[in-house]
Amino acid sequence: MLWRQLTVLLLIFIVFGWSQDALADWSHPMSFSNAELKGRDFSGQTLQASEFSNANMELANFTGADLRGAVFSASVMTKANLHGADLTNAMADQVNFTGADLSDAVLAESILLRSVFERTDVTGADFSNAILDGAQIKELCQRASGVNPKTSVETRDSLGCR
Repeated sequence: MLWRQLTVLLLIFIVFGWSQDALADWSHPMSFSNAELKGRDFSGQTLQASEFSNANMELANFTGADLRGAVFSASVMTKANLHGADLTNAMADQVNFTGADLSDAVLAESILLRSVFERTDVTGADFSNAILDGAQIKELCQRASGVNPKTSVETRDSLGCR
């Protein structure tokens, strides 16, 4: 119970602790909360700080999308294509990424607690300083390989795999 409270406090600090300068480029974020976005094509779009909480994005295409600072909390992204997407500083807690393509994606400094990564392709993904729990790291390390083409960081190194 204490761990859960500390996690919530950490999430609140991270979300609300950002300075206004850091968010200055994201002055008009879009909201897709509670939306049905199954199969929708967002490829190559700039969606910085957009909100996708509680949304169904099964089979959605986010290839090469700029999703820095986006919020995906409690969403479904099964079989979604996030190849080469930039999710730096994203909040993707409690997201179902089963069967998703996260290859070459940048998830640096993202919050990914309690998300599901079953059969997720993480080849070349960069998880540097992302917040994950031990079970997630263990699962991801079983299939982590490659080097991110944007950051030049090895996937296994970014996860701290042994």
